[in-house]
Order: sequence, then structure tokens, then C-alpha cells
Amino acid sequence: MTEQRSHDSSTPSTTASVRGAANRRGPFRSGERVQLTDESGKMTTITLVDGGEHHTHRGVLTHDQLIGQPEGTVVSNTAGIQYQALRPLLKDFVLSMPRGAAVIYPKDSGQIVTMADIFPGARVVEAGVGSGALSISLLRAVGDEGRVHSFERREEFAEIARGNIETMFGGPHPAWELSLGDLAEELGATEEPGSVDRVILDMLAPWECLDAVATALAPGGVVICYVATVPQLSRVAEAMRADGRFTEPEASETMVRGWHVEGLAVRPDHRMVAHTGFLIQSRRLADGSPRLAPKRRASKSEYTEEDLQAWTPVALGERIVSDRKLRRAGRDAASLAQHAARAHEQIAGADDDAARPAPGASAAGDRAEPAATPAPETRAADTEAAGMHAVEHGRGADGALGLTDGRESDGERGRDD
Repeated sequence: MTEQRSHDSSTPSTTASVRGAANRRGPFRSGERVQLTDESGKMTTITLVDGGEHHTHRGVLTHDQLIGQPEGTVVSNTAGIQYQALRPLLKDFVLSMPRGAAVIYPKDSGQIVTMADIFPGARVVEAGVGSGALSISLLRAVGDEGRVHSFERREEFAEIARGNIETMFGGPHPAWELSLGDLAEELGATEEPGSVDRVILDMLAPWECLDAVATALAPGGVVICYVATVPQLSRVAEAMRADGRFTEPEASETMVRGWHVEGLAVRPDHRMVAHTGFLIQSRRLADGSPRLAPKRRASKSEYTEEDLQAWTPVALGERIVSDRKLRRAGRDAASLAQHAARAHEQIAGADDDAARPAPGASAAGDRAEPAATPAPETRAADTEAAGMHAVEHGRGADGALGLTDGRESDGERGRDD
């Protein structure tokens, strides 16, 4: 006989206390990010504010039409153009969030979380936080009880990443720690030897950090390096082999090709997200254990000066991100984080109101109370937020409150606008 378990709907779910869970459910709230899709399939991401408006050359859509409505609502603007409204998925958010550095694409983030076996409660070290795309995936995987320690050399990138992470989770994540500095120099001072479960390296020269990584990793721990070019891939693989404390490295790349499916017209899409980077993975051996590897025919393993210069940013044609773009991305990320925090406060306030017994309730039944008048500072904040909608169409598709969908070709990745 199957045991039936009753669920008391009056008891708050334990997932409500998990960071970032509450703001993924319920009706749309002021301060939240919403993805609008029009009849032609074009996507635009906006931030809802009380009294705000979304302007296009085809009419105006007021934010108040969406606030309080459930996900999946279809609304019309002043010209009769219909929009489907949904919360952005993680893959959508990553490609439309403010960025200073090029992000790790969702297809690679998913592979990293799986290949590295990022489990709930894991202790993870990440180097090269960039704009925070991978950090968000790692924090979701480790949960509130885990730990992600991110290292970033550039303070501008760190601020952008902090804003994006707080936007996604509605505030600071309890499992995230951010350190400014070089991982090779700082890791030994912040992490005990053998105390780290997983290490993710997203940098130009990950082989320079392998000694520090091997010291911090626990036996059986996983290290994954994300590199963009074949010379980088070759050099980090040989460095892992030469170190002697890692298993035989495994390398791969992921390509995603969409398909057009309409009736009998079924074919591959003309465009695809092809090469973005290589992933190379290895595991920490127990101290004193030899590395077992298949015997291979000898090949060239020494590097010339020309080989060493092949992976530099100049040789790769990488464009240096301008200070102006970094300042703008930092302001955008901070603004979005403030709006997300306001939306999270609304959720917390609603939970408190629901849990608090109504004063003067009688046995005959509870009487509905009139809505409380907002405090002066709250009204001022809402007034200020409502006025910010002008930025949405005044600064174009990359504005702080209205970011055009980030789906872009591989060639556009990391472009300095």
C-alpha cells in the first residue's frame, strides 16, 4: 500500500529560504527583469518600475500592465502590438546582462557544472570572474551551504560581476566570496592545502596557476581550464602532465546547432553557436601516486618563443575593453542589482504579512485590512525608479533598464561597443 503524505499549504516551503528561489515564482513585481517577445519573435529584456514605459517605434507598453500579472501573460501596447512576457531564463539573463569581459556561454557553463561534478555543498575556487556568468551557474549548483571563492585581478570586472550576481539572486549570495588579486599568489594564503573540491580556471595562462591549484585541491578534486586557442590548450595539457600531480588530461569543445521544425520542413538552422572555447579537465592524484597514462609516440613538446607568443591577447586579436565601457557596464549592473533587491524586499514583506496574524480577528472570520500607506522614503524611492524609464530608450538597446536580447553570433562575443 502506497503511503499518502499530506501537504499543508499554510506552511511555507523550505525552498522559500533558498537564495534566489522566491524571485523566480509568483506574479511580476516592480524591480524584476522581464523578457518581452513580440509577434515576430524579437526579444527585449526590461526592468519593471512603477509607472515605467517601454518605448519602441511601434508604440508604448506601460510597465503597470505587467506588474501583478502572472508569467506567460500576453499584453498589447498602444499600437496593438502583442508581447509575451516571461522571466528570463539563466541562458537569457547571461547573454543580456551588463558585461565588461566576454562571458562564458551557457553551453560551456552547463558542461563545466556537469564535467566538474559541482555538487551541493561543494567548495569551489574560480579564477577569472569576468562578468559573473559562470559564477552564477556555480552558485546555483553549490547552493547556500556550499562555497564559491572567485578571484579577479581587475576591480572593474569584479564590480560588474557583483552587480550581475546580486541581480540574479535578489541580493548578495551567502555562498559567494570575491577576492581581488592573482590566484597564483593569493590562493595559498586564503585556502588550506587539500581543502578545495573543484577549481575552474578561465584565464589566458592557466598553466601558471597549476602549482597553487594542486596544493589547494583535495585528492580526487577536479580542475577544469577554459581556453580559447589551440596553443593554450596544448600548453596547459603539457603543463598538467609535467606537474605529475594530475591525472591524464581530457580536452573537448561543445558546439550547439539549432533546428528549424515546422511541419515537414525539418532542417538544421543556418546559424549555430560553434567554437567559443576548449575545456580541458584533470583530477588531483593522491600525494606520492604516479600518473598513469597510455604510451604514445613521441611528438614535439618543446615551445619556441614564437609558440609562446601565439596565445597573447594581441596575437589573438582581442580588443581591449575601454574604460568608458567598463564604467557604463558597472553602473548598469549596480542599477539592476538595486532594482532586484527592491523586488526581493517586496517578497520578504509579503511573506511577513502572510505570517503575521491579523489584529482584531474574530472567531466569525478575519476581516481584510486596508492597504498600508507607504513610508515617505519608500514613496521617494518608487518615484525615483519610475523616472528612470527614460534611460531605457534614451541610451539605446544597452540601457540600464532595457537591454535588447543578448542572443548574438559567436563573432560578436566580447565586442567592445
